[in-house]
Amino acid sequence: MPNLQDNIARAGDMVLLLSPDDKRFLLRLTPAARLDTHRGFIPHDAIIGQLYGNAVETQKGHPFWLLHPSTEDWVMRIKRASQIIYPKEIGVIILKLNIIPGAHVIEAGTGSGALTLAMARLVQPNGRIYSYEERDDMQELARKNLERAGASAAVELKQRDIRAGFDERNVDSLFLDVREPWLFLAQAHAALKGGGFFGSLVPTTNQISALLEEMETYGGWTNIEVLEILERHFKPVADRLRPVDRMVAHTGFLIFARAISRQAAVNSLRSVRGRWL
Repeated sequence: MPNLQDNIARAGDMVLLLSPDDKRFLLRLTPAARLDTHRGFIPHDAIIGQLYGNAVETQKGHPFWLLHPSTEDWVMRIKRASQIIYPKEIGVIILKLNIIPGAHVIEAGTGSGALTLAMARLVQPNGRIYSYEERDDMQELARKNLERAGASAAVELKQRDIRAGFDERNVDSLFLDVREPWLFLAQAHAALKGGGFFGSLVPTTNQISALLEEMETYGGWTNIEVLEILERHFKPVADRLRPVDRMVAHTGFLIFARAISRQAAVNSLRSVRGRWL
């Protein structure tokens, strides 16, 4: 990862070039290479040594702003072989699961690694992401995406079915991005520390119902939430401010909870029922 205190673009840096018409190019600066764009080309040597925030021009005179890439830029430009979790969900997941420096987090499945990448950048330098994925091709793609973003050091990739459970115990947080998360609640509960943060993403309401029913049957969960996040952008023009024609609407439902002692939950429920009688 680049040193953000050093505001000079150097060979080997990953940089973002942003054009006035909002075209974005994420590239690693390599001497003697060049970037070909819809507005002409820019030699990498013309970028190396420039200050971030300055404009660099193609041979046709079209400017591009030289910027540090954000986590959102990385997430939206990873190579993907499946649907990724979008930034609008990732932001909430990070807050709800308390992803902070030093946290130890389990994720299943890895997919193309978008959420993995975002979490890995936050848990460094002493935290760890344990990411489980069944498919070897998906895991290899995620590995390359993480390495390109400089986030692989904080991630341990594991290829296997999670039905047998997770290797880790007493982790801070756990997120399930699998087709039938209700089948793995016992495994998730066993891996989380008391009070640990649980989250899951599913695309349909019947999957939410199945997960909630299993949470009620299994016990051991509190502070359960279900939410959907819709994102609408506005045209950033002062004298004709209005929403853009399209919005990022439904991309999934999020379910969050906290892990508690199953026996304590049963005793608490008995106590509450006793006061009702």
